[in-house]
Amino acid sequence: MAEAPGQVRFVVVHGRFQPFHLAHLAYCRLALERGEVLVVGVTNFDPALTAVEPARPGRHEPAANPFRYWERSLMIRDALLEAAVPASRFAIVAMPIGHPERLRHYVPCDPAQALHLLRVYSPWEEEKARRLMAAGLRVEVIRGQPKRLEASEVRRRMVASEDWESCVPPAVRGWLVRLDGVERVRALMIK
Repeated sequence: MAEAPGQVRFVVVHGRFQPFHLAHLAYCRLALERGEVLVVGVTNFDPALTAVEPARPGRHEPAANPFRYWERSLMIRDALLEAAVPASRFAIVAMPIGHPERLRHYVPCDPAQALHLLRVYSPWEEEKARRLMAAGLRVEVIRGQPKRLEASEVRRRMVASEDWESCVPPAVRGWLVRLDGVERVRALMIK
């Protein structure tokens, strides 16, 4: 597939995706407009590599990370396929955001071929952008509107028995049901 003017070969987005929700899907669609292949980097993929981050307290806690890497990968894969994104246009990889020196082993990093796209809403996103730029990566920051939906809100709704289903793509809803995700989130958050 030839690149359109202004496009790059790879556009990398990342997040914990705990769980993958509709705003994440919109983020991926935006990235697909900027490049040939979307690379979805899943952070907090290994608890042993997940560091405490002063700019985002609690993101390392088990209650903020109820789903395993492989489960999130399946949710993301099926949500993208359901949204008619061809499998040839995306890859899902682990991404050690807390260890920028390791990124080249996980995600495309050549600035001539890869763009790292970040939506910046908080000091934590600012810190991630700073780390990626310091690592020599090509970074595009999108600022502006505050997040309309966060995974923490989806998890809160699960615990409160409120409507969480309308916040996630149908494929993700299916996985959360199969994985008994609501009960898992409740068990972790109600302690």
